[in-house]
Amino acid sequence: MDAIRFLIADDHPVFREGLARMLEDEGGFECVGKAEDGKEAIKLAKKLNPDIALIDVSMPNLGGTQAAKEISKGCPDIAVIMISAFNYESYILSSLKAGAKGYISKTTPLDKLISAIRLVHSGEGVLDLKATDKLVHFLNLKTYNSGSDGKNFELLYPRELEVLELAAEGMSNKQIAAALVISERTVQTHLVNIFRKLGATSRTQAVLHALREGWIVLEDSCHSKR
Repeated sequence: MDAIRFLIADDHPVFREGLARMLEDEGGFECVGKAEDGKEAIKLAKKLNPDIALIDVSMPNLGGTQAAKEISKGCPDIAVIMISAFNYESYILSSLKAGAKGYISKTTPLDKLISAIRLVHSGEGVLDLKATDKLVHFLNLKTYNSGSDGKNFELLYPRELEVLELAAEGMSNKQIAAALVISERTVQTHLVNIFRKLGATSRTQAVLHALREGWIVLEDSCHSKR
């Protein structure tokens, strides 16, 4: 399998260099560029065309969200993941509006970050638990999903809830399959059914709906309320 080529943009050299080195040491990742501000991130993204751009929200010269917007618009094949020390609602919302596919806290454990990067690389959207919790309490989720108004959602089966709970923790399909001792294909089938029942188009929307309904909660681990 080809390594995931990534660009990292952060104005703190210790964090920038350290994260790049840790990801490469894990194997399956190749750092193709490092930027110290938003302008340099855009320039390198256009020049290097990485698979993933890890961009700090707050940087000098040009902020991370503006850089994400420019990269997402000019290089749609590059998946942008915002990384930040802060989980402010305004940061999360502006990042998503800018086209970012993920929002990850800098305090996220390395294994969770790696899982998130791989999920985004596979086409999924990812919010870490702290960012999701903030967003849930900030948004009026009754209107967050335009297809939710007046719709009677089907209840999820216990196994589907288990899959959704693990997805909320940032687990990949492979990790969920291992945790539940089922095949990846079965996990995919469950997710398709979950999306259909909730009218969701991504894991993030499905998780947000389940949180709103109180079917799952975010703690150190997720527990079903059913």
